[in-house]
Amino acid sequence: MEVSGTQMIIGLVLGIALLIFFVLKTKIHAFLALLIAASVTGIVGGMKPTDVVTSITGGFGSTLASIGIIIGLGVMMGRILEVSGAAEKLAYTLVKKLGKKKEEWALAVAGYIVAIPIFVDSAFVILQPLVKALSRKTGKSVVGLGVALAIGLAATHHAVPPTPGPLGVAGIFGADIGLMIIAGLLFSIPIVIVGILYAKWIGKRINQVPEENGDGFVRLEEGQVYQEFLDAVDEREKALPSFMRAIMPILFPIILIFLNTTLGALNSSGILSINDTTLSYVQFFGNPVIAVAIGLIVAIYTLANHLRQSEALERMEEGITSAGIILLVTGAGGALGNVLRESGTGDFIAEQIASWSIPAILIPFFIATFVRLVQGSGTVAMITAASISAPIIATLDVNLVLASQAAALGAMIFSYFNDSLFWVVNRMLGIKNVKEQIMVWSVPTTIAWGVSLVSLVIADFVVRMF
Repeated sequence: MEVSGTQMIIGLVLGIALLIFFVLKTKIHAFLALLIAASVTGIVGGMKPTDVVTSITGGFGSTLASIGIIIGLGVMMGRILEVSGAAEKLAYTLVKKLGKKKEEWALAVAGYIVAIPIFVDSAFVILQPLVKALSRKTGKSVVGLGVALAIGLAATHHAVPPTPGPLGVAGIFGADIGLMIIAGLLFSIPIVIVGILYAKWIGKRINQVPEENGDGFVRLEEGQVYQEFLDAVDEREKALPSFMRAIMPILFPIILIFLNTTLGALNSSGILSINDTTLSYVQFFGNPVIAVAIGLIVAIYTLANHLRQSEALERMEEGITSAGIILLVTGAGGALGNVLRESGTGDFIAEQIASWSIPAILIPFFIATFVRLVQGSGTVAMITAASISAPIIATLDVNLVLASQAAALGAMIFSYFNDSLFWVVNRMLGIKNVKEQIMVWSVPTTIAWGVSLVSLVIADFVVRMF
């Protein structure tokens, strides 16, 4: 029986409406809500019920087959970086190297690096004492410093694998992980720069510093002894790993993946001739699964060597526990995408969109934006946007890496009350007034969203030219 396009659209709209309703109004978890949405979308859209089940399981399995192992390895490595003090060491070093009057830049760059392997909420909690210490000793607003750190963390959290959100999106789109990392690092730069400028502005508006003794905050003018802070840092750093040991687990996989992507491209274009044996080893070690596994091994033997075997294993298992639900949500998102693909809904929508005047790259971007505003979770918004738009994008002339970044960055918009990071940032910076809470975190995330929108349109235009 031939299914009409109208029926397919009704199925998709009903499925997404149920997904949003379950996440917002019921106790049903996003994982189960995605599976229900996939089932309703397929059945109402004209698929046989048995085919829907096959499509769901097939989409779930194929999505996790591409990125599930990397997520598991990445969160284990991130947990070691947390408990070993490596994240703190990176931040302290950057603050000392960049020097006085550049604290916002140092914290933003620290966030930019640290959030690649570590969940953004955890990373902010880990580095927040550094923000308070800097504020107390320099007289700079804890709000300005905290926003700079948070925007640096949020930028790579949204854009750079092996953070689970962008990694899951890349898996659903089938985008090259190496190119996804490179693109994410580049897209994050203008976000960080604009975020720092906003952080400096808001810091002057809300010039709040921690009390000398106690957990409260007071509002005063800038000007305290910076050298005292440096002395305190020197003392704290005695208990932390060296800078090279701290950054090696992050650099190793990125370099290996980058070499694989770059040398592979040069070889296929004829610019560089590499024999098959050498190329196969480059591809092996540069495969994201192997590269991140090597990064984890480096972390274990450079950062966790002081831990007992049982304690090191326990820390890594803590990371796996936190990643479990992300694996399930990512797989369920892949299931929804596969249903849209096999039902023909994706093809039908693509045919309609092809006649529109908006750039196709904005489809996943605005879907992610809508879902994020409705339900709050950036990761769920990314995965949902990728699931819906991947079957559509597949039939259009859109770069898959840029499409993946669009789904990931579109989820940055207006973080507010239904986002856990909104509360983490505001509570730890001592902001209780609702208007100020929105100024501190909702506004900068929306500015980052706007910068991402412009960057994506420009990148898409450049890619199409070549």
